[in-house]
Amino acid sequence: MGKFSNSVELAKTSVGVLNKDKVLAVIPLVSVVVCALLVLAFGAGAYATIDTVSDPAGGTNATDPTATPATFAIGIVGLLVVGFVAQFFTGVLVAGANERLEGGDPTFGSAFAKASTRVGSLTGWAVINATVGMVLQAIRERAGLLGGVVAFLGGAAWTVITWLTVPAIIIEGLGPIAAIKRSIHLLKTTWGENLIAQVGLGALGFLLTLPGLVLFGLLWLVSPVVSIIGIFLWAVLVGIVMTALGAIYRTALYRYAAGLPAGGGFTDEMLANAFAPKGGGLTGRFR
Repeated sequence: MGKFSNSVELAKTSVGVLNKDKVLAVIPLVSVVVCALLVLAFGAGAYATIDTVSDPAGGTNATDPTATPATFAIGIVGLLVVGFVAQFFTGVLVAGANERLEGGDPTFGSAFAKASTRVGSLTGWAVINATVGMVLQAIRERAGLLGGVVAFLGGAAWTVITWLTVPAIIIEGLGPIAAIKRSIHLLKTTWGENLIAQVGLGALGFLLTLPGLVLFGLLWLVSPVVSIIGIFLWAVLVGIVMTALGAIYRTALYRYAAGLPAGGGFTDEMLANAFAPKGGGLTGRFR
């Protein structure tokens, strides 16, 4: 089976699992709502601590905002909290997908309970992930164009090598550092093929996005406001669906790589093709 054909089959199978367990689409929706509320809350708190210039000098406008130490403190805490919540709900999603692939019938409660048993490791992973993000942002801001390129490439590489970190935490109960090492171990010799295997999901996301862009793009001629709102809501909907499908996909891949039955309609052949090392076929699971 060709790489692209195999990726399409992986995408179709992920859709089939999601169709059986629509609760897996509810989880990222809840995550989006909770994270949005937290952003608003911390944003309001940070805004309340902003100072203004009371004795302007050199033509400075008296209403120019000035960030205070409290502003930065609230911003950093907010970033960490939102990062943790996002990673926790990713864990909830992986837990639900894993339960289905094990032959169970997941609910929001069962997935939430499973992720809650890994809250310490998920917290550690969220802190590490947020720290890497802040370092890359600092490079982007302070090193000009070159910094932007380095930050972009670094962020892309970090996303790839840590792609299986949350499944490692949820399924095997590893700590954050061990889970990152586990993810790197599974992907360091196969990431090129693994990225190709994700083309099916990427193509599916693109195809799902197109109808909304066309429909609401045409509505721009009638009402720009309705068009913008429609495109935003459609993008959120597609994002939620693709987040659920991505979690199902990488959970199945992790189970296969860890020597566990894939389940959910995924076959060893299609998962082996996704993990085939460069220059040869896959003769065994990665340990």
